[in-house]
Amino acid sequence: MKFVERALREIVMFVLLAVLVVLPVRAFVAQPFIVDGESMHPTFENANYLIIDEISYRFKEPVRGDVIVFRYPGDPSAFYIKRIIGLPGETVSILRGEVSITRMNGETLTFPEPYVVSEDATYTLSTTLGEGEYFVLGDNRPKSSDSRIWGPLPREDIVGRAFLRLLPPSSISVFPGEAALPQ
Repeated sequence: MKFVERALREIVMFVLLAVLVVLPVRAFVAQPFIVDGESMHPTFENANYLIIDEISYRFKEPVRGDVIVFRYPGDPSAFYIKRIIGLPGETVSILRGEVSITRMNGETLTFPEPYVVSEDATYTLSTTLGEGEYFVLGDNRPKSSDSRIWGPLPREDIVGRAFLRLLPPSSISVFPGEAALPQ
């Protein structure tokens, strides 16, 4: 009987320790995210399983090219995944599908986006971002609901950035979808 009691006590202690370690990590450091939809094709496919880094942006600001998960501004219970294109204070211009950025100092950036599925060449837009606002786009522009439709993304809605892709096994990677875009 003593063996059973001791084994039961050890199991209970193990479960409590696991809960004490896992819950804070899950709540404040990293969380799982499953891609739902085609908006980030070909970078991410439907049902890709990701781990989202929730802690980095507490110490540094998001940068252009980061793939982020955020609460959709129109419904905070929904989570989206997109790529940051425009940073606070910049003007994002899309002219016939081609994206350019005008920085606060007047410098204009254009950059290749090899990850993008072709955009409608008739699409035109210009948006100036305020403090704490980001312009995000899906890589599959024709199938993405993003800042072109619902406007700038407030900083406080950003949950974190894609840190690990765990599924499918053939696509396991660290910082999946990372693109070195000019800052």
